[in-house]
Amino acid sequence: MNRETNWDYLLPQLWEAFGDTVYMVSVTLLISGVVGLAMGLAIYVTRRGNFLQNRTVFAVLNVVINTIRPIPFVIFVFAVGPVVLWLVGRTIGTEAAIPPMAVMASVAFARLVEQNLVALDPGVIEAARAMGASRWRVIWSVLIPEALGPLILAFTFLTIAVIDMSAIVGMIGAGGLGDFAIRHGYQRFNWDVVLVTVAVIVVMVQAVQLLGNALARRFLRR
Repeated sequence: MNRETNWDYLLPQLWEAFGDTVYMVSVTLLISGVVGLAMGLAIYVTRRGNFLQNRTVFAVLNVVINTIRPIPFVIFVFAVGPVVLWLVGRTIGTEAAIPPMAVMASVAFARLVEQNLVALDPGVIEAARAMGASRWRVIWSVLIPEALGPLILAFTFLTIAVIDMSAIVGMIGAGGLGDFAIRHGYQRFNWDVVLVTVAVIVVMVQAVQLLGNALARRFLRR
């Protein structure tokens, strides 16, 4: 390690940065998990030929997702700056980072949900409808349970993507591990700090992936 690195000073700040990252990621996942699941279900059931077919709803949701999703996240953060300023009163800090993260994560998860539902066997849904199940009962008792394993894997993928986003927003002073690596590592040419921060993020990602894989194995229907 670099002898000039004052870890007595930096470790408390690293721990604080870790807490900021966990906070941003947790709030973003809570919002995007609910919103993304709702959007994904809506765009699936309103598809042409499906049991809640609605061209208008499908078209609007499809346009929203296809418009936001391709935008590079770092550009999206700056593009929605005025909206964030109106919502939280500032454009820097952890609270300011959450809205753009939540929006981007929501549309990404919505598309993942839709793709997993499209892969389901239509016969399962038709059987449930033939037995008299209501449309909403089909959604909550058939669609989600049948796709639960893949949805858990999709949410795991989303979690890792959100961790990446939380590092990127460090460039706008949002706090977290990305901000810590930039201020105390990159800007001071202290590569020890950068490497330690990367190691912390890698451990976080590996833990999330292992947990997601374990949960998915319990629910995957073979």
